[in-house]
Amino acid sequence: MARTPVISLFLKDEAETIRFGEDLALALKPGDCLALSGDLGAGKSSLARAFLRAMAADDDLEVPSPTFTLVQAYDLRIPVAHFDLYRLGDPTELTELGFDEALQDGICLVEWPEMASDELPADRIALKLEHEGPGRRVTIAAPEKQTARIRRILAIRDFLVDAGYPGAKRRFLTGDASLRAYEAVYTDDGTRSILMDWPPLPEGPPVLDGKPYPKVAHIAENAYPFVAIASVLRQEGFAAPEVYRVDYDQGILLLEDLGTDGVLDTQGQPIGDRYRASVACLAHLHSLTIPQDIRVTDSHVHHIPDFDRTAMKMEVRLVLDWHLPWRRGGAAASDAERNEYLAIWDGLIDELETCEKGLLLRDFHSPNIIWRENERGVARVGLIDFQDAMIGPTAYDLASIAQDARVTIAPDLFQQLMDDYLALRRAQGRFDEARFLKSWAIMSTQRNCKLAGLWVRLMQRDGKPAYMKHLPRTLSYLSVALKHETLAPLRDWFVRAGIVPGES
Repeated sequence: MARTPVISLFLKDEAETIRFGEDLALALKPGDCLALSGDLGAGKSSLARAFLRAMAADDDLEVPSPTFTLVQAYDLRIPVAHFDLYRLGDPTELTELGFDEALQDGICLVEWPEMASDELPADRIALKLEHEGPGRRVTIAAPEKQTARIRRILAIRDFLVDAGYPGAKRRFLTGDASLRAYEAVYTDDGTRSILMDWPPLPEGPPVLDGKPYPKVAHIAENAYPFVAIASVLRQEGFAAPEVYRVDYDQGILLLEDLGTDGVLDTQGQPIGDRYRASVACLAHLHSLTIPQDIRVTDSHVHHIPDFDRTAMKMEVRLVLDWHLPWRRGGAAASDAERNEYLAIWDGLIDELETCEKGLLLRDFHSPNIIWRENERGVARVGLIDFQDAMIGPTAYDLASIAQDARVTIAPDLFQQLMDDYLALRRAQGRFDEARFLKSWAIMSTQRNCKLAGLWVRLMQRDGKPAYMKHLPRTLSYLSVALKHETLAPLRDWFVRAGIVPGES
């Protein structure tokens, strides 16, 4: 088993042992085997109990010893099977206990792993606890992939110590389709903050003009854009989270908790009044002039990128590269189809030259909106996940919320949102409604073309088929946008490609 240099740390007391067990729950993933070894009283049970309670987000979870049953299963955020092999008669009995099945989609937590001889997986995480003075010494040996995850949770703990919260309790909050993850951090007085875990990544392969995808599509690669946009939004009275502390080099941010309510009801359906308030917030944002260059630190100025032709065309190519081949059973788009499609888009992007442009948040939809019932005006609408913001057609964000990618917006609500927005913009004065509606149709089409390809890519390339449930909705939204007369050439192309139906 290839192992990295051993991780070694000292835990001065029982509280630190428990805290480390809780932190480990943030590092392990399905398929991991954590082998806990050490003498009696060294802390294996304390660490295992803390791990399970953190994984369950339940400090009172009953964690019976599996000494006599040999295994105890827990149906948690990630399923965990807790093994105690002290009484194991023969190493081959591990198979009969369901070890292999438990490891397929969960975590195996193993005390007394030495009793299993060589039956444990070679890529296990070997963690040893030993008495050292008044505390314990922990040594960990594991393959590079698991070691990197453990080092990351230790780096975040060090970040919190430096921030003045050495005893903070950390709990998994969420991850998204990107590589960011989020934790809820509770200080001793029970106050909750949000920690964004955004590790730096190596550049990917070039996809256009020698540049990787994030640079072409203007995807944020570090924390500077988030801090910059949060700052300017807060200055204008919007409810963006305050950034309490940030480590730009490591990509760790401690943020204000804006709350837990969203804009969907308990059945996951849109709450009309909250969507309408969100659209009103957007209309106010679009009335403002946001600077394109924002100073973040003494040495760094964030330049908000333009949503340019290259980025728009990169995104709409996802239809050609992923959706069309999937629909045709693997057959790629012909050269003629590609050339016609991209030429149509060149013309549509030309039509955007004179449209209203401003700050667009890029993913202004239900997953990224926090409802703050006790606030007033735009402060009721909490804004998150805006690090990829650009300067471009403001209509893009209205398309994002009025045609929410993650939930179906019924036609009546859609019309109400569009009417609300247009009425608010007319009241502000100097608003070209016809030009805006044309740009809305183009940007709605652009966004839904991207999504129609993205859902397929997430399924085929990234092994995430659950996103395909959004595809019928996306194509329905696309058909609505394609009704605008400016989109007629593209509508004809989609009909001939068999992606949307023709007019009956």
